[in-house]
Amino acid sequence: MQFAWGYSVPLMVEAAIQHRLFDALDSGPKTAAELAAQAAISERGTRAVLNALTGIELLSKDPEGRYSLTAESSLFLVSTKPSFMGGIIKHTSTQLLPKWLELNEIVRTGKPATSVNSEASGAAFFHDFVEDIFPMSYPSAQVLADTLAIGEADAPVRVLDIAAGSGVWGIALAQRSPHVRVTAVDWPGVLDVTRRVAARFGVSDRLETRAGDLLEVDFGSGYQVATLGHILHSEGESRGRKLLAKVCRALAPGGTIAIAEFLVDDARATQSSGLIFAVNMLVNTDEGDTFSFSEIAGWLKEAGFENARTVEAPGPSPLILANRAAA
Repeated sequence: MQFAWGYSVPLMVEAAIQHRLFDALDSGPKTAAELAAQAAISERGTRAVLNALTGIELLSKDPEGRYSLTAESSLFLVSTKPSFMGGIIKHTSTQLLPKWLELNEIVRTGKPATSVNSEASGAAFFHDFVEDIFPMSYPSAQVLADTLAIGEADAPVRVLDIAAGSGVWGIALAQRSPHVRVTAVDWPGVLDVTRRVAARFGVSDRLETRAGDLLEVDFGSGYQVATLGHILHSEGESRGRKLLAKVCRALAPGGTIAIAEFLVDDARATQSSGLIFAVNMLVNTDEGDTFSFSEIAGWLKEAGFENARTVEAPGPSPLILANRAAA
C-alpha cells in the first residue's frame, strides 16, 4: 500500500512549494486558514496537504492546529535559503511524471518518451531545469574545491566545465580563488543560463563559454581541472567513454577530472536510488544508464587516467576523481 501511493509525496511537496507554504511557515507557526488566506488558495486543499505532510514528518502540528516546519523542511524546502533542495521537485508534475506515465510502452520498445540528450528536444528542457537543481550540486562542488586546495592556488587554474548547465561546478571553484578561469561547454540554448548564474555569483568576468555537442566542440587544452557533473548517465556508455578520452586530451599532464554521478553497486542489486535513476534514463534518453565506480574507473584507465578514487561529498553519491597520466 505504501508503494501504491508512492507518487503522492513529491506531488504534495511540489504543491506546497508552488504555493509557498513552506516559505510562509518559515516566519512561524500558522493555521491552515491563515496559510490559505496568505496564498490565496482554498482552505480545504491547504489543510489536506498540510495534514499529509505532517503525517510524513515534513511538518508538525500543535494542539491549536498551527503547523510548523520540521528541521528537514526548514533546511531543504524553504525556497529563500541557499540549502533549498526543492528545485527538482518543482518539475515533478510538468516535466518528470508525464514521461514516466509512458513507462509501459517505453519498456516494450526500449525507446524514450522524449530524448533529452539530443539538442533539438533537450535544450529547452535543461534551460528550464538546471538552475533549479543548482543547490543539489553546490555543496559537492565546494567539497571538490577544498579537496583540490583551490583556495591555496598561487598560479592560474584553468577549469573545463563539461555540460555546465547552471555552471555550479566552475562557479564553486572560481569563488575560492581569483586565479581560477572557467571554460563552460554546453548547448547554446543552455549557456545563457550558465552566464546568468555566473553573473549572480560574481564570477562572470572569469567565465568563457563554448557551445556545441560535447563530442564535436573544441575544448582547447592545458586545463588543470575538468568537471563532469551528472552527464555520463545521459550520454550512455559509448558516448561517455569517448567523452572521457576527449577530456583526458584536454587536460594538462597530472590534471584532475572530477565526476559526479548516481552510482550503483557492481551487482546492480542494492543501491536503489541509482537503480531507479537508471529507469529515469530509460524514460528520458536514447542510451543513458547509471554505472558503478568500478565501471567508470575502468573507462578512466582506458582513456589515459590513473589513480581513480572516490571522495565523500554531500550529494547522491561520492565524487570520482582521477588524474591524467604524466606524459
